[in-house]
Amino acid sequence: MWIARLKASPIAYHVVLIALALVGIIVASSIFMSLITRHGTHRTVPDFMGVKISDAERIAKDERLEIIINDSLFVPAYEGGVVLDQLPKGGAEVKAGRKVYVTINSFREKMVAVPYVAGRSLRQAKNMLEVAGLGIEKLIYEEDIATNYVLAEIVEGREMTRESKVEIEMGSGVVLKVGVEPERNTTIVPKAIGQSLQAAKSRLWEQGLNIGKVNFDEGINLLNQKDARVYRQSVSHNATTALGTAVDLWLTLDDKAVEKSSQASDKQARELEEQRLEAEEALRDSLEQAESAQRQDLMKALQESSAQSANVTETDEDEFF
Repeated sequence: MWIARLKASPIAYHVVLIALALVGIIVASSIFMSLITRHGTHRTVPDFMGVKISDAERIAKDERLEIIINDSLFVPAYEGGVVLDQLPKGGAEVKAGRKVYVTINSFREKMVAVPYVAGRSLRQAKNMLEVAGLGIEKLIYEEDIATNYVLAEIVEGREMTRESKVEIEMGSGVVLKVGVEPERNTTIVPKAIGQSLQAAKSRLWEQGLNIGKVNFDEGINLLNQKDARVYRQSVSHNATTALGTAVDLWLTLDDKAVEKSSQASDKQARELEEQRLEAEEALRDSLEQAESAQRQDLMKALQESSAQSANVTETDEDEFF
């Protein structure tokens, strides 16, 4: 009906047509510009895994992205200089200009100078080695009055001196000979569950313990190993054990398994602490009873001695008269 009326008025009819055309043009232009703008500011991150860093940087530049090398590993199975990991992952939608952080494979393991740590406390020695990018291969305890002090440092079979200038691969370990008095040869096992491998090692070393066998769950490799956490240790947290004991570790990427094990470990640690306190209290009671018995025996002996002295005196007086 209204169309017929518009057609009856040619001027109004053409004005409406022009208005509709303008609206259509504006809507189409808006959609088109939106698509063009989105295309210009958003990018799909390429998959750089296994690509040489030089090629990755060229591809990133073409895609208006920036490559940032934030870490490197030495994995013999891969060619040097290739990308091992990236963030964001390939396929992610990001804005133009976004930085893509990559881990590349080193051409060889970095060499670092070994610090001289003999004469230091075990804690100081451990910290110095870790700062240098090294670890402890083994702790060997020898009888000495300097408990938990480093007596000697051995690198690749040779004992270090202050004048030694030795470089070894980063991540390697050194052997430390540590003093211990026989009556102080035990330690309390720390909690390794929930820690990364490096953090767990550091805690165990600080308490005078060695690292035993390290077991990784299926799916853990050199690239994601840093994300794995300890969910089991062969010697329980808060247990008392000999210095130098080796503790085996199990690691997983399963956060739920770690949380479950952590709760169980905390419960067992509390039970061990209660048992230790009970044992210490029983020992104190036993020592007090022993001391009391010794005092009674001493008093009895003194009384008997005094009585004997009195008898001797009376006898001497009788003989005198």
